[in-house]
Amino acid sequence: MATAPVAKAAPKVVSHSEWLTARKEFLAKEKQLTRLRDELASQRRELPWEKVEKNYVFDSPSGKVTLADLFGDKSQLIVYHFMFSPDWEEGCRGCSYVSDHVGGSLPHLAARDVAYAAISRAPLAKLEAFKKRMGWNFAWVSSNATDFNYDYNVSFTREQVDNGTTGYNFGTERFTGVEGPGASCFIKDEAGNIFHTYSSFGRGLDGMINAYNWLDIAPKGRDESNMMPPMAWVRHHDKYPQPTQSAAATKDTGCCHHENK
Repeated sequence: MATAPVAKAAPKVVSHSEWLTARKEFLAKEKQLTRLRDELASQRRELPWEKVEKNYVFDSPSGKVTLADLFGDKSQLIVYHFMFSPDWEEGCRGCSYVSDHVGGSLPHLAARDVAYAAISRAPLAKLEAFKKRMGWNFAWVSSNATDFNYDYNVSFTREQVDNGTTGYNFGTERFTGVEGPGASCFIKDEAGNIFHTYSSFGRGLDGMINAYNWLDIAPKGRDESNMMPPMAWVRHHDKYPQPTQSAAATKDTGCCHHENK
């Protein structure tokens, strides 16, 4: 259950010279983090690949498509594992929060030889209806007739959930639902072979959320320290209270984000 943000004492107000001194001291830490992030990005690109041996076939608005088809004319593919179980009436609000940030990035990804697609287990008709409601423009296909979600450890059987053997986030978390969020990266060589290069789950998805990057520099930050789960405040973007609406009118349930990387 969500709780109210913790009230914090106001920071000390100082002169400009004192503010500048403190800011420069903190800048040194930010530069250190930037260099570490660059180092991790380099090491990520050096991770080994695994060949994709299965021929996954998905349902798309244009008919049946394979994983290879999702690349289009690009050699790289980013897949977002969007939580949308076949029996749900709408997509996960946490995954929707991530997806709200995708549209404007698509031309820039394409310019760097990267295709993007979301994949969910819900039937195509539900995906298309929700996509229209949200106003999204990225490719979104249904994996309901394949093992794709299970193979990439983002969908689980009820038995796995009940006995704690979901193995989510490379075995570091016990997932409590049958659907989990994630992102996976693939590359295709000139011979058409596809390789899985990287996957990330849980808080590893933070970097895909531009709003978090902005909130992190705002005075109150994400303001989630007294919330459980941390993303309890997030809603589908058409469910945030309007001036004439009460919070109850836009109540939402379910969240896919996690405390641990």
